[in-house]
This record gives sequence, structure tokens and C-alpha cells, in this order.
Amino acid sequence: MTSFKFHCLLPSYKLCLVLLLCFFNTINATEVSHDGRAITIDGQRHIIISGSIHYPRSTAEMWPDLIRKAKEGGVDAIETYVFWNAHEPLPRKYDFSGNLDLIRFIKTIQSEGLYAVLRIGPYVCAEWNYGGLPVWLHNMPGIELRTANTVFMNEMQNFTTKIVNMVKEENLFAAQGGPIILAQIENEYGNVISSYGAAGKAYIDWCANMANSLDIGVPWIMCQQPDAPQPMINTCNGWYCDNFTPNNPNSPKMWTENWTGWFKNWGGLDPKRTAEDVAFAVARFFQSGGTFQNYYMYHGGTNFGRTAGGPYITTSYDYDAPLDEYGNLNQPKYGHLKELHDVLHSMEHILTHGNITNINFGNSVSGTIYATTNGQSCFFVNANTTTDADIVYEGNHYNIPAWSVSILRNCKQEIYNTAKVNTESWVMKKQCNEAESEPEALKWVWRRELIDDLALRGTGRVSAKKLIDQKVANDVSDYLWYMTNFYLTKNDPVWSDDMSLRVNATGQVLHVYVNGDYLSDQSATYGVFNYVFEKKIKLNPGPNKIILLSATIGLQNYGPKFDLIQTGVPGPVQIIGKKGDETIIKDLSTKKWYYKVGLDGFDNKFFSGNTSEWRADDLPISQRMIWYKTTFKAPLGNEPVSLDLEGLGKGVAWVNGNNIGRYWPSYIAQETGCSNEACDYRGPYNNTKCVTNCGKPTQKWYHVPRSFLVNGENELVLFEEYGGNPLSVNFQTVRVGRTCGNAYENKTMEISCQNRSISSIRFASFGDVKGSCGSFRKGSCQAKNDVISFIQKECVGKEVCSIEANEGVFGSTNCDLGVRKRLVVEAVCA
Repeated sequence: MTSFKFHCLLPSYKLCLVLLLCFFNTINATEVSHDGRAITIDGQRHIIISGSIHYPRSTAEMWPDLIRKAKEGGVDAIETYVFWNAHEPLPRKYDFSGNLDLIRFIKTIQSEGLYAVLRIGPYVCAEWNYGGLPVWLHNMPGIELRTANTVFMNEMQNFTTKIVNMVKEENLFAAQGGPIILAQIENEYGNVISSYGAAGKAYIDWCANMANSLDIGVPWIMCQQPDAPQPMINTCNGWYCDNFTPNNPNSPKMWTENWTGWFKNWGGLDPKRTAEDVAFAVARFFQSGGTFQNYYMYHGGTNFGRTAGGPYITTSYDYDAPLDEYGNLNQPKYGHLKELHDVLHSMEHILTHGNITNINFGNSVSGTIYATTNGQSCFFVNANTTTDADIVYEGNHYNIPAWSVSILRNCKQEIYNTAKVNTESWVMKKQCNEAESEPEALKWVWRRELIDDLALRGTGRVSAKKLIDQKVANDVSDYLWYMTNFYLTKNDPVWSDDMSLRVNATGQVLHVYVNGDYLSDQSATYGVFNYVFEKKIKLNPGPNKIILLSATIGLQNYGPKFDLIQTGVPGPVQIIGKKGDETIIKDLSTKKWYYKVGLDGFDNKFFSGNTSEWRADDLPISQRMIWYKTTFKAPLGNEPVSLDLEGLGKGVAWVNGNNIGRYWPSYIAQETGCSNEACDYRGPYNNTKCVTNCGKPTQKWYHVPRSFLVNGENELVLFEEYGGNPLSVNFQTVRVGRTCGNAYENKTMEISCQNRSISSIRFASFGDVKGSCGSFRKGSCQAKNDVISFIQKECVGKEVCSIEANEGVFGSTNCDLGVRKRLVVEAVCA
């Protein structure tokens, strides 16, 4: 790419001129300007469609395929956060290796002819552990996070400067001829700024000045920051942003996060957002003058290792994105949006040059006409949630389905409607490992986690006469031991035949030992930050010891002053004695407590090539704190690999030493909230509207990237914290099992099986077909010809099959005038 310089036609504070450089496959622009509605590059005005892909949530080997698929889906730019705690886990100890190789990721984007949006933050939220901030910040003397605090601002500036300098050294900013056309400082601070008072406003002003001082040659944005100081560009995040207006009339209207779905938490349901609703939101945004729209997420990926935040965010971060967790196309969402992108790109000139006229047809139906001397294009919107609309424009009649946008070329021919999906739907299936017969082929060995003498004695290397927040350990492990010893006589006021242990704990997992014996455990649910553990106990006259093991499931990542939410055991820890109606409390909180970080198996890396002391006999089942290990053959082919861990309790899994994340299949999702009916796309979306997986394991399948596997023998290691049965564990591949083609009249129906052939046709009809993929049925009218026989002849045995949906192919129908006819096919893949 050739380098270039910017020549702004407006004052220098309007640096957003370069926003849409990502529309070009090569950068050679020499003049960039904007007028608040469009971006002009060398005399051409543009719109942008972007998609979020987080580099640490996939692997470097996956990046080229993900980015290529995004490009084929009509995406112009790739947006990513930068994850401070991943890159600087300890002060000035940096890691940019493997899937943390930010520079390699940006260069991969560049090699595909796309542009990059770099959201440095460095607070990112993202359902990432501690919002992306390193926990060691919490332990610095005098620090307050995300406010006008010198200690924090110095650290934030150091990291931000390091990232900027790394990028500059590789000439990756657009001003240097690189792909990065936009950078972000801070993140969604406007949502919480009121909690910080005047110091919050001073901090956001400092962020703007600090960012500008880095002289990157491209504009900075602040999302969800209505009072973003100039020259920051404030942007919108949400499910809908058509009503958003930037705080400067000369700033482009930008949508940095269009939530394509939602994240999942342990115990929660699987959120789904329909393709129709996402398309509706995008079409309305560009109808209302939008210039930049980014999908959050375009590929969600996986929370490998200990990266999941929350707490209680699952290992899967699929997000119902257009590319699923494994990198497969999420059809029909991917295809329906691709079709919309193609339409919007084809209208780019008239959208960025045309005069705008708005029409109110009444009853929540409206239109926007973009017109130039060469023609016009129309958006007709029906915002009703149940009622279709019939309108007349320039003598022509149009039917607009409820909650949809129709786009018309020349304001005459409908070329796209957000509610009319003309893309196939894929039903993915898991295929057994064809390299070996599993689970029978997996031969397990095991060993116990050593609850070492240090813990059994109730003493540790570090002590304090108080209970400490678990973040003091800098989050180097999920696990922290709290241990104390105390002497009790029968004359002590608390002594009775009815004694219990009461522990005020945070919303993490707690395991409790009394005098060397395991008492019980307790955990909470997503969004619960405190609970009280209380169980009856038997104590000894004389010395006693209480041992508490706290296990985190990700640290809080969002909210005002989220960093101050306590972790571990804040206390009090009390012995409760009851004598009739009298209750006596003995507080142990200020006694001498000993602390030990982590578990023996983690310290000695049982998960990475450790061969000693594993046993093959008497495999323990349903016992806590057990390590399991086996070897397996990699599944054949190149399809994505998934690990089935149903039957296990809670723990961590490694494949060939690679931590694939926390597992918790014993955590059953809530029983209520799901529906057997197909999701109705109509009406505003929220993350509880269309959910699935009620009463089933929150997550039983775990992504194993192909790059983690080797030819020949592979190793799987499990640390089972709760107790479970590994004998059902197996590896499977992910592929298209069925495809359901859908095309409205005079459109083309296409079905494909992702490089495999179509083996049979389950259903085919042309008319007013009812139902959804997997439950189609013929409606009240249909074509007179034998549709299924025709489809079988045309499609079976082929990898891809395309059929025109019209009466010329299938014969006339007995449908009434105005019925929306469609061709629907359900096919099975070989």
C-alpha cells in the first residue's frame, strides 16, 4: 500500500474525515473531507459496514478464514478491542504471542483488503475478565480506576502509548498507508460517568487530550459518550441506533456496536436475535443518514483460559453472530445481511449525494426518498409490530410487512425487504469422531489434587489478621485458600449441640472444610454479588481449623466502579451457637488468617506433559478435586472440533496443554422462558425475547481449535472440581446436517451443504408455506406441479442447488391475490 497524507478541507478538529477509507482495497487517497453526512475521498463519498472479531477469542490460524468470510459477507472493515490484561498480565511484562499477536491480526486484515478499527480502550467491557483491565492495577497504592487519578492515568497512558507506538512502527495507521482508519479511547464511559462526579468529567477530558497528543493521524471515537469533547467523535451502541444524533453536526453518524445477539451466562439461556430484526435495524440506520455501522459481534468466538468475565460468563462467546463460534456461517443471518450489504453498496452514490425527503404515511408507516438528477431510491418502513401495511407511492401499490423496511430502486422496484429472507438456513449437527470409536477408545488415568499439608494444617505462606479481597493475589489463579485455627472449650459461650458455620461470601464458588473434612460448597447465579453460606458443624473441644477455598468464575467487567465489587470471602466468618431461643455469635473474621494462592496441580502443570503418579486403576467417579487424563486421535478432515463434556461437574480442560476454558455442564439452564413456537421477529428485541435451551446444561460443547491438535496422539486433561464422570467424554466435528432453502416469488432459492452433497429432500413446496426449518407444512395454497419430485431431481447429489421461485417453474397456484408466495425446501446433507 502506498503512503499518503490527509488534506482536510474543514478545520483540523474535524479529523473524522478519514472514516471511510476502509472502503478501498488499496489506500492511495490524498484528499479527504466530510460534511457531516458523508465521507469524501478523492471526490468519492462512501458508507461503511464493519464487523467485530476479537483476536484472542479465536486463534491466529483461524484469522484468515474469519476475515475472508467477513469480506465475502459484504463487510468493509474489521473492528477489535485491545485487551490490556492479556497483553500486560504483570507490570511491564508484555505478551503479544500466539493469539495475542495484535500486529499479525491487523496485518491479516490488511492482506484481505479490509480496514481496521482499533478500539484501544483500554477498558473494554466485552464480557472479558475485569473488563480488560489488569487486576494488579487494583493493588497499586493510591489508585482509583477510570477517574481523574494520577496513578491510574499514568498506567493507562503508558499502555495506550505502547500500543500506538507498536502500530506506528509497523506503519499500520491509515496516515502511514496502513489499514487502521479509526481508534477508540475509553469505552461506554457515558453510561457510568455520573457515579464519578466532577472527577469523571475531568477524566474524560484528559482521555481526549492524551489520545490527541499521540498524533496517530486518524480520528478518535468515544462510544456512548454524549459529551465527548472535540475532536472526539461520539458514537452509538445498542440494538437500534436509527434515532442517534452525534453531538457535532459535522460528525458522521456512527454505530460502533450493533448487537447481533447477546452473551450467555452460566445458568442462563441461549439468546437468539433473528436475521430479520438485525436487518431491520441496519436498514433503518442507513435510511436515517448513518455512515458507519459495526456488528458486535460478527464472530464472537471462545473465552479460552480464564478470559471470561462477568462473573459467570460462559466459555462460549458465540453471540449468535453471523459467523458462529467455530467460524461457520450462521445461516440465514450471514446471507440475509450479505444481501442487504450488497443493496446498500449499490445505492452508495445516491445515499451520499441525494436530496432527502421524508414522508409520513400514518400508523407508524413512513418513507425516506433519496433523489438526485439521475434517479431516486426509497426506504419504506412499517414500524407496526403486528400489522402489515399497504401504501401507495407515485401511483404504485406496495405491501410492507410489519416491522420491516422495503428498499426500492428508482422508488419503483422492491429489491430488498428486511422481513423477506431469501437465504438458506443451516441446521448444524455434531458428527462422531471417525478416527476412533469414542468414548470407548478413551483410556483414562487419574490423580487427586493434593490438598497439601499446608492447607490441612490450616496455615499458609501469607497471613493477616483480617479477611482479604481475592484480587490481592493479582488474579493469577481462580483459587485462593483462606485458613484459620482457633481454640474452643466447652465453657465458651458459643459452645452448644447446635452450632453452625456462617460465611458471608461474594458471588463466586466457595468450598468449605472443617477440621480436615469437606463440609459443603455453594455458588450463586449471574448478577448476584453476595450470598451467605450456613451449615451445621461439629467442632472439637480444643483446637479447630476452618479452611475456605474460594474459586472465581471471572471478575466483574461492567458497571460504575465495578473494580470495587468484592471478590473471595469479605466476611464476616462466624460460628453460630444456639441454646434454645438464645443465639450466640463468635466472629472469626479478625483472627489470624493464612492464605495460599492456587492448587497443586496447576502449580506443577499436571495439564502439560506431566507423566508421574497418574493411576489407571479404580477410576474415581463423582469425586471432587480429581485430575483426569486421556489420549485421543484427532477427528478426520478439517471440520471444526467440539468436545462433549456432559456428565462432568465443573472444572477446566486442556488439549495438548492449551487451556480451552472453564467447563460447567452440571449447571443446568433455567427451566422457563423458552417457547416451542418459532421466534417472532416483529417488535423491539431484547436478550430475553428469543431464547432456547431451557432445562439443559448451560454449555456441554467446548470448541477445540484445529491448531491445538496434532497428527497422531493428542492429550486431554481435565481438572474436575465438583465431581463428575469422564466416561462419556468424546470429540465430535461440527457440520451442516440439514439446510432449509427459502425464496420469495421471483427470487432464487439456493441450498448447499458446505462442500458435501445433498442426500435427500424432506420437504418442498411453493405457495404460502407455514412453519420454520424443521417443522415446515403446506399452507392453504400451493403450486399444481409436484414440487418435491422436481427438487429431488434437480438437487439430490449436488453440493449446491439453485432454483427460481416462480409459477413458470412450478405451475400456477391457487393462492389469492396478495398472498406472499415462497419456495421452501428442507434438504438433508450427506
